[in-house]
Amino acid sequence: MENFPESSSKGTKRRRDEDSDAGNTFSLEDDLSFTDTLVALRIMRAQFPLINKGSVEPFILKSQLYSSVKDRTQVDRELESLRRDKVLRLFKLNTGQDDHAVMFLDDYLNQIDRAVKRLEGKKVEYEVFGWLKTHVLDSKLETGIEHQELCSLLSLGGKVKDSHISVLINAGVLTRQLIDPNMYWFAIPNIGSLLKGLVQGRKEIISLLSRRRYKEMMLASLEKKRLRMSPLDVRFHLRDLIGSGHLRTDQTPTGLIIRVSKD
Repeated sequence: MENFPESSSKGTKRRRDEDSDAGNTFSLEDDLSFTDTLVALRIMRAQFPLINKGSVEPFILKSQLYSSVKDRTQVDRELESLRRDKVLRLFKLNTGQDDHAVMFLDDYLNQIDRAVKRLEGKKVEYEVFGWLKTHVLDSKLETGIEHQELCSLLSLGGKVKDSHISVLINAGVLTRQLIDPNMYWFAIPNIGSLLKGLVQGRKEIISLLSRRRYKEMMLASLEKKRLRMSPLDVRFHLRDLIGSGHLRTDQTPTGLIIRVSKD
C-alpha cells in the first residue's frame, strides 16, 4: 500500500506506532477524537481486536468514524476520496440499515486470498478470483454490482459461466441483494461470525448500561468489562454505539462517562 501523509490527532498524548497492535494498552479516552479520517482509520486498524483464529483482516465501521471525527460530512467526503483513489473499499453490512464496513484495499485482497486458500483441494474454477481482482475490483469501486456488468467485466479475463458466479458467492466475496436478485453486494469473506458478534455485543452493552440506576458508567470501568456474546472488544463496540447515536459521552472531573442516549 502507498505511503500516506501523516496527520495530527486531538486527544492523543503521544505518537503511537500505528502498525503495532494497540490491544488493550491504551484507553479509548486517549483515542476518541481525530481531525483526519485517514489517521482515524489507521489507528482503528491497528487497534482491531485480535480474533483467536485471525481469520479476518481488520475492518472499521463507518459509525466508528462518525464517533471520532466530529464532522460527518468531512468523513463522507474523505472516504469517497480514498475510495476513488483505491486506498480502501466500503461494504454494506446486513447488521443494520445504515451499517457499512471500511477495509483497506490491500487487506481486502489478502482476505480474498484467504478465502481461496480455504477452497484448496476442491474442484472449483480458481481463475475467477484473478479475474475479479484484475478486472472487477480495479474498475468497480461501488458497494454493489449488477449481474450483467459483473459478467461483462469478468469476461475480460476469460469465458464466464454461471458456475464462476456461484464460486464467488460460495466463497463469500459476493452476496445477492434481497430486493433485486440481479444485483450483488461485494462482501468480506468469512465475516459472518463477527457480524453476529457485532449485533449481540451492541445489545449486551446497551443492556449492561440500561440496568444501572442512571444508565451510565465511567469509561475507565466499562473498558475493563469482557463481553460474553461478542469476540470484538468493548472499545470496538463503544465507538460504534457512540457514532450511531445509541450512546453519548460526557466529560466529568473524574473522567469520561458513557450514557445511554435518551429516546
